[in-house]
Amino acid sequence: MGEKKPLIKEFTKGIIKENPVLCLVLGTCPTLAVTTGVSSALGMGIAATAVLVCSNSVISALRPVIPNKVRIPAYITIIAAFVTIVQMIIKAYAPSLDEALGVYLPLIVVNCIILGRAEMFASKNGVAASALDGLGMGIGFTAALFIMGSIREILGAGSWFGLSIPIISSSPMLIFILPPGGFFVFGMLMAAANKLNSKPVKKQKDINCAACPMSGNCNKLKEGKECG
Repeated sequence: MGEKKPLIKEFTKGIIKENPVLCLVLGTCPTLAVTTGVSSALGMGIAATAVLVCSNSVISALRPVIPNKVRIPAYITIIAAFVTIVQMIIKAYAPSLDEALGVYLPLIVVNCIILGRAEMFASKNGVAASALDGLGMGIGFTAALFIMGSIREILGAGSWFGLSIPIISSSPMLIFILPPGGFFVFGMLMAAANKLNSKPVKKQKDINCAACPMSGNCNKLKEGKECG
């Protein structure tokens, strides 16, 4: 029972609190490039999640035998192997998605989210925790891409998953599927994520006077009173 809570925490942190796109600001290039449509955004998110979970697990399992001097090349080799497998599967079963993602699919190999989790987490933790960390980060990445892709496709193309939306499709705002619109939506989502993660500021009366850094020079405290 004692290990369940930390493992759950490792899974949930990547969804909102440490969302790789909206909070850590990683993987910005593919985020802006593939979110002009929901299908491509969702495909990129699922592909990256699969690579994250598999590479984190293998790197964590092999960390005792990977020499420290060559750890980064070793990580890239492991990640590249899983990216190749994912790319071959997508080419075989979803060629249209492979065409839509283009060069950004093989570039998952050097995606800073995946390499960053390998270096910062998988190389220092167990297989189960590393797999959950990868899954949580992947879900957070996919969710950010899905929301961003939905907003940009609906407002910029008047459709969702390629299905036309009658009211909007007649006069879509094309700027949303262009780079300026992508940066605007990205900024708005980052602001929303920061708002969700912000902690409420305690009022003065809710702060314990003993913990106040000025308590030694406080006249009210010397008189037996508290700030209010």
